Amino acid sequence: MADKDETRDWDQLRSALEALETRLQKVTVDMERSMIADYVQLLNRPRSLIWRNLLAGTARGVGIAIGFTFFAATILYVLQMLGALNLPIIGDYIADIVKIVQNQLEGKSY
Repeated sequence: MADKDETRDWDQLRSALEALETRLQKVTVDMERSMIADYVQLLNRPRSLIWRNLLAGTARGVGIAIGFTFFAATILYVLQMLGALNLPIIGDYIADIVKIVQNQLEGKSY
């Protein structure tokens, strides 16, 4: 009788250990997939982190500048086209805006 109880205890312990091993393997795979080791390694090298952030910020700034340039050029082009239509109220307002912008670009004060 004692042998059966002891065998059952060992079987329960073995199944619990197998379940634990399976769970640990799943956690290991999840951690590798999330690349936590790479992130920790990056945090341990501050120069690399600063360099990457500097490059990312510069790229973001250049992208914003280029995007704003295209946006502003498009708006000015549309305003010039609307100004050419000679609309009574809007045309004068747009003409004033275009003159101010052109004077600023030429370096003149208005």
